[in-house]
Amino acid sequence: MALLDKDGVRLTVDDTVASVTLTNPAKRNAQSPALWRALAEAGRLLPGTVRVVVLRGEGQSFSAGLDRQAFTPEGFEGEPSFLDLARGSDEQLDATIAEYQEAFTWWRRNDIISVAAVHGHAIGAGFQLALGCDLRVVADDVQFAMRETSLGLVPDLAGTRPLIELVGYARALEICATGRFVHAEEAERIGLANLVVPGAELDAAVRDLVAALVAPPRDAVIETKALLRGAVGRAYDDQRVAERAAQSRRLRDLAGFSD
Repeated sequence: MALLDKDGVRLTVDDTVASVTLTNPAKRNAQSPALWRALAEAGRLLPGTVRVVVLRGEGQSFSAGLDRQAFTPEGFEGEPSFLDLARGSDEQLDATIAEYQEAFTWWRRNDIISVAAVHGHAIGAGFQLALGCDLRVVADDVQFAMRETSLGLVPDLAGTRPLIELVGYARALEICATGRFVHAEEAERIGLANLVVPGAELDAAVRDLVAALVAPPRDAVIETKALLRGAVGRAYDDQRVAERAAQSRRLRDLAGFSD
C-alpha cells in the first residue's frame, strides 16, 4: 500500500514493514529541500503497526548527495536558494537547517528499526541519510563519502554523531576532512556496514535481515533498542539500573501484571 509518492520519495507499507524509496534515478537521487520535507512526512505517516523501515534508492546509486542546483542563484523553483538563506538572520538560518534535519532523525526512533540498503554512491547528504538508519546493508559497489568540506561546508544533516559512534572520532575526522571515498570492504571493517553482499543479492539480504528483525516480540525489541541507544550517555552503573528497570517491565508484561 502506497501512503506517499511525491518529490522523489515513495512510502509503501506491507503489514509490519515499510519501504521508503528515493525515486529520482536520473539524478542519482540527488537531494533537495522538497525531498527532505517528503522524507520527514514519510516518518509522520508510518502506521503504528510498522516495526521495520527499509530505505533504498532507485537506479545506479543510493543518493549522490545534495543537488548542486541548491548553490545556483536561482536555486529550486519555489524555494529560497542557499544564497538567499545565507543573507537571512542567524535565527532564520538555524530554523531552516533544523527543518532539513527532520528528514534524517526519525529513523532512530525506538519503536522502529531502520535499515538502509545502500548501493553505488552515498555521498554527502546521501551518506548522512544512510548514517541516520540503525543498520546498513551495502552492495559491494558502494562508495561512501562526506564531501561537504570540499564545498566549504560542514556535515549538518545529523550525520556526525552516528558516524563517530560507528567508527570513532579519529576515523570520522579523517573521513570528513579529506572527503575521500570509503568502499565496501573498508566500510564493513570499520563498522559503517553491518553486511556487504554482491549487488545482485542486496534485496535478498535485506529481506533475510528484516525477517530476523520482526521475529522476536515487538516490545522486547523496542526496550532493547532504547537500552542500547541510551547506553552511550550513561555511566556503567546507571546502565545496569536501566537494564533492571527494562527487564522488570518485560517480566511484568509477560506475567500479565503490567499497568
